[in-house]
Amino acid sequence: MKIQRVAPIDNPVVINSPLFEDLSELELNAVAAFLEPHWISRGETLFEEGSDGDCIYILLSGTINALVNQADRSRRLMFNIKPGDFFGEMSIIANESRSATLVAKTDADLLVFNGFDFFRFVFEYPIIGVKLLKAIRKTQNIWLDQTSRHLGDLMRWGETARRRAVCDELTGLYNRRFLEESAKDRFKQGSLNLRNVSLIMMDLDRIHEVNNNHGIKAGDMVFISTADILRTTTRPGDICARLSGDEFAILLPETKSEEAFSIAERIRRTMSVRKVDVSEKTKVIVNTSIGIACAPVHADNWKNLYIAADNALQRAKELGRNRIETAK
Repeated sequence: MKIQRVAPIDNPVVINSPLFEDLSELELNAVAAFLEPHWISRGETLFEEGSDGDCIYILLSGTINALVNQADRSRRLMFNIKPGDFFGEMSIIANESRSATLVAKTDADLLVFNGFDFFRFVFEYPIIGVKLLKAIRKTQNIWLDQTSRHLGDLMRWGETARRRAVCDELTGLYNRRFLEESAKDRFKQGSLNLRNVSLIMMDLDRIHEVNNNHGIKAGDMVFISTADILRTTTRPGDICARLSGDEFAILLPETKSEEAFSIAERIRRTMSVRKVDVSEKTKVIVNTSIGIACAPVHADNWKNLYIAADNALQRAKELGRNRIETAK
């Protein structure tokens, strides 16, 4: 270890450190007498995560990386410590183990405030001690606020990523992947021996005419309107999904074909009267053709249930559209 003699009171980094910003020159001189210089070289570890600590550090120059251990035993960089920052205070105030491993990114000069001397100021020089504790509290509050915002950003990012993984971006309905995974879960462990599951498949009738006459954005408006109708005409627990293009599906747990038909008719009827604004002067109505299948009546697994409902949908389209057909 290389010892470097410093005069802390003459060092602007010390004077401007958050730990000492409220101290008068006389008070800073009193504290500085107990600060010990410390030097570490690039790549050297100052302390390990989980180790005991009994001092506060103030970084004078250089950069130190704070690393945390991962489950796979690797280390992840949490943040960098820059000149003027102090750290290690929670190990002596709360008697906590070091929360990170600190490794010098560059050669670094530090000052060490021994825990015994710190508490000496707190108890023997309460005015100075209170100022030091207030500085620590202020820095902790800033850190907690930043951490809270960071965690909030992570949560929002995670929720956005999760929604993108399971939802259709345009309509906000679930996507094919989520529908299939949800359906397959219901077919596991023989659950269909006890319960009914129905599937509604639907296509929008002649949506290509809307696209050709009014543009792709008009078609998108119809898809969004359809999603809104599905949300308002189905029940909590039903899984509404956009599969692709103008193809939609609704998985209906614990639902027999008669009740599924009633829900499908409510959807069809609402679609047949909903006017969708596709431009400032134009409204369109787009009907829908629907096919229904119910397990275990029409199928005993997800693949066959899907095929049965899709075949019923094709029959509805062949028989004139804007109608509902149930699997045979």
